[in-house]
Amino acid sequence: MNKPAKLRSRNPGNADSQMMYSLVRAAHVLESRLEDALEQVGLSLPKFGALSHLVKEGEPLSLSECATKMTCVRSNMTQLMDRLEADGLVRRVEDPEDRRAVRAVATPLGKERYAAGVKQVEKVHAEFSETISSIDRGTLERVLSAIK
Repeated sequence: MNKPAKLRSRNPGNADSQMMYSLVRAAHVLESRLEDALEQVGLSLPKFGALSHLVKEGEPLSLSECATKMTCVRSNMTQLMDRLEADGLVRRVEDPEDRRAVRAVATPLGKERYAAGVKQVEKVHAEFSETISSIDRGTLERVLSAIK
């Protein structure tokens, strides 16, 4: 039985390269689906991520703590908090331990928008789960975790 020309490769490196780009494309597709879903409730992935940490923490977080949790630099977090504050989703409060520092807390609207975002993310997750239901999830998890 002959394999289709696309799958046949004399150069194993070429197959690895194709797989690498397929993984990048798949990640981009998932990211786009999440962004589109969150856009329907007025959020972006970064805004949803920041709200997630603020809501789950349940108390004001310093911008440095938020930056660490989201693995980004503090200046990016400051800009993100500016946008969230302008949207009425967070407010800045004084740090009781350091009067020079500022903390952020989710507003009631921020909590509401976060909950709507969770529902959107759950829809994307369900679609993803349905798509890969016939794939050996264990193998996929091992492959993805091997990438460091």
